[in-house]
Amino acid sequence: MTFSFTYTIPHSHSKARLGVLTTPHGTINTPAFIFCATKASIKGVDPVQMKKEKTQIILSNTYHLMLQPGGEVVENSGGLHKFMGWDGPMLTDSGGYQIFSLGHGSVSQEIKGRRQAQGEHRKSLVKITEDGAMFRSYTDGNKQLLTPERSIKIQKQLGADLIVVLDECTPYNVTKNYTRRSMEMSHRWAIRSLNEFNRITNGEQRLYGIVQGGVYQDLRNEGIDFVNSTKFFGHAIGGSLGATKEQMYEIVGYTAARLSTDRPIHLLGIGGIRDIFSGVKHGIDTFDCVHPTRLARHGGALVKGGSDTGREHINLRNSKYKLDKEPIEPGCDCSTCSSYSRSYLHHLLKAQELLALSLITVHNVRFMNRCLEAIREGIANGNLDEVEKEWVV
Repeated sequence: MTFSFTYTIPHSHSKARLGVLTTPHGTINTPAFIFCATKASIKGVDPVQMKKEKTQIILSNTYHLMLQPGGEVVENSGGLHKFMGWDGPMLTDSGGYQIFSLGHGSVSQEIKGRRQAQGEHRKSLVKITEDGAMFRSYTDGNKQLLTPERSIKIQKQLGADLIVVLDECTPYNVTKNYTRRSMEMSHRWAIRSLNEFNRITNGEQRLYGIVQGGVYQDLRNEGIDFVNSTKFFGHAIGGSLGATKEQMYEIVGYTAARLSTDRPIHLLGIGGIRDIFSGVKHGIDTFDCVHPTRLARHGGALVKGGSDTGREHINLRNSKYKLDKEPIEPGCDCSTCSSYSRSYLHHLLKAQELLALSLITVHNVRFMNRCLEAIREGIANGNLDEVEKEWVV
């Protein structure tokens, strides 16, 4: 099985790089966006349509799939690729991200700087020990223990090309001492993950390590030293990234600049357009987030240059689109914009027709792929700043 990562940095004034990430199921041109097929499905869009909109890679979630239908079921079907009918590259996360959610409330709120006040987050639903994370299954209420070894075993059953070590994803509002203890435990979990991976691997997958350390530069340095010195295929930047967007950009930039450059660098759970441009300029290769597809299910359509409200999308439920004959975005080559108007989509949303959610999701998928295509072209041509002005609010 063939895995490789090569890259070039076309212009000396920038850290942005063009890469080629090769897997047994295909090649990914980076920077790239990874779409979340959390439960082995992009909600409302099938794999054929995802390919049609030029999607390179998707990811699925270990935590959900271990509970329903179970790793054994997926393995019995020949792995995720055959199970869901996707023949391109895939990544699975470890389950740690969702475990953090159970304990600390909304992951995305914490990770992306929109933190809650002290005491607002939910009481922990899990017990995290050196062994792993204990939680109750949302399918039957039974207790489950997710260990580093079990996470790797399940990810092998799922069969994605790229897999991730189990870690505890710490929130913003814990102490530095907690962050340090958590990071050190995550490092021990990562070694256990790697040992289990090496024990059971058949050569058809590669493992990413995760950099933790929260908002603390000295802890990030320890996390960076750990992953650089450990034999992972790729790096993933995780953990709390600060209280503001500016702090997030600073932490990502600081971390990415110190990671071994011969490995692909993934930024976990980040997918805003402005955030992607910032990450790319710091040398990030891949991003993942539920944002484009989740937004579509609420009637939100991504648009180039943002909307007149200062957001990256327009809300097609708004009555202003009732008589609008234009496509979501003039010039977009997605199948939705080629055939349907904002007026029709507004009607479908008001009529609560499921077709609306599918059509808007198709647009948002193609929008993200077009954006990353433009970014790659901007890196190659040395005009990424000009490209950013066209795409960012």
